[in-house]
Amino acid sequence: MRPAEITAALATEPRLIVPIGTCEDHGPHLPLGADTIIVEQLADDLSAEFGVLRAPTLEFGVNFATGRHVAGNATLRKKTLHRALNDLLDSWESNGVREFILLTAHEHDPHLEALATVITSGARVRVVNLFDVDVSDLVQGEPGPIHGGEVDTSLLLFLAPDVVRMDLAHDYTMATRERQRYRRGWLRVPVDCHGSVGQPSLASSEKGRLLYARIHGRVKERVFMSAVAED
Repeated sequence: MRPAEITAALATEPRLIVPIGTCEDHGPHLPLGADTIIVEQLADDLSAEFGVLRAPTLEFGVNFATGRHVAGNATLRKKTLHRALNDLLDSWESNGVREFILLTAHEHDPHLEALATVITSGARVRVVNLFDVDVSDLVQGEPGPIHGGEVDTSLLLFLAPDVVRMDLAHDYTMATRERQRYRRGWLRVPVDCHGSVGQPSLASSEKGRLLYARIHGRVKERVFMSAVAED
């Protein structure tokens, strides 16, 4: 968009969607940008539906620590992501943005903390983790989303099936306590794990369709429709 178009758009709708992805191993069956593909699709759909501007995607986040080298993995430190977002939001706020909607599809506490602690001069900031939406009734082998598992793989089979290699999918289950430590960044992905955690073998495109509809509907209702009601 050209500057004059952005000025005109913000005059009537001063919100900005900021998609934040990752460049991270999700197992041999998924691309490094799995989180990015998911969050970009939702950002595009919500932007078109509500006429809200959408910033270019920040394609790097704070990744899980792993015990093995993976070609292409790229991570930021928590303070680096935090500072980058502070700088970007400050620039956009000076242009007239009054509310930022930070969208991410990455359940890693240090990553989410970097988003939740950004600072603005006065603009509202909403951090929306797509995987905060309860989808437990739509999956079989997992209580919810986990790295490269049934949920991630199903969403990719629905949104971008050409990038998924189900013949390379490997299941790797964790106990509940291990899952909690893993999400918080206190547990490295074991060396014998292929990169994905959970049961991607249970994934399907139909599950992905239902999962995406649930996530889209909940985010739409809680973030975008609630803002309309407040206005």
